[in-house]
Amino acid sequence: MNNLGWLTARPVAHRGYHDSTTGRIENTISAVTAGMARGFAIEIDLQLTADEEVVVFHDDTLDRLSEAGGRVEELSLAALRATRLRDCHESIPTLDEILESVAGRATLFLELKSRWNGDRRLERAVAKILGGYSGPVAVMSFDPLALREIRRLAPHLPRGLVAGRFVSNEEHSVPVRYRFAYRHLLAACVVLPHFIAYDVSGLPASAPLMVRHAFGLPLLTWTVKTRNERDVASRWADQMIFEGFDPNQIRRGA
Repeated sequence: MNNLGWLTARPVAHRGYHDSTTGRIENTISAVTAGMARGFAIEIDLQLTADEEVVVFHDDTLDRLSEAGGRVEELSLAALRATRLRDCHESIPTLDEILESVAGRATLFLELKSRWNGDRRLERAVAKILGGYSGPVAVMSFDPLALREIRRLAPHLPRGLVAGRFVSNEEHSVPVRYRFAYRHLLAACVVLPHFIAYDVSGLPASAPLMVRHAFGLPLLTWTVKTRNERDVASRWADQMIFEGFDPNQIRRGA
């Protein structure tokens, strides 16, 4: 696959350029639009509803971001539409709605959330939807088997293996039994990734740096929030996935 410089051309807004104090909630159309207006690439999270619609939402449950409860995978799209997100007037969007809103004007990174149970319906649904989209888009996941399925269904789509130190059970859904192998990117031979997205708290680390320098794969790092993390990203990675600040203002010295 040639000319993937667009993967690292711009900072990547984590879950869109969101700010709950202004009513822009993560993974909503307004957060995506705000990031796009500032010239950023956009990262969003995808999962499947009970009726097999692809929605843009990070958590397994609605509890943190809405006034309702329940697991996303157990709810229909209609039920999710009826759910009010806290601090805004938007509902949970579908992938189709995000693609229609972006319309190729920004690079999209789509993280496939995994249940680690071998269910590949999400990958099939995403590959089908992206078959009709011509804008710059890449898929990424912690789950190498999800990416292997994307490789089978849509080999032309850039694939990114997400990894890190996996030191906190609260922060990562990756099962403990897989963490050593994934920390050291041993699953890369299954995925054949086009890029790596590695936890900024784990850099520098031998595996991602070896892949970057020996094989020439772009290295993104997540989730950059502090000045120290920006310095780490600048030294060790090709681009950052950021949250909580505006990189444009940093460059202007604001």
